[in-house]
Amino acid sequence: MIKHTGLLRSYIIGFILSVVLTLAAYYTFMLQTSGNLLISNGVLIAIILILAFIQLGIQLLFFLHIGNESKPRWNLMIFLSFAGVIFIIVVGSLWIMTHLNY
Repeated sequence: MIKHTGLLRSYIIGFILSVVLTLAAYYTFMLQTSGNLLISNGVLIAIILILAFIQLGIQLLFFLHIGNESKPRWNLMIFLSFAGVIFIIVVGSLWIMTHLNY
């Protein structure tokens, strides 16, 4: 029973942190578009990307429990392979979209 309580607490903390980071990114963008926050677009994109990577780490720790298993090496290798495939798909898609006119 104690393990389930800790698991539920982990999910609640992860959910609250994910919602806070999502709202932080949203309000940063909304302040920029309304003119209340005067930063360059590059800085805005950097802020949103940093918040996204922090949220990715939180979700990996609190929801997927990366690092809490008995054999983390296999899960890490699977995760890195998955991240590599996603990276290839995203970069390939962006490359195709930028070179459509050629």
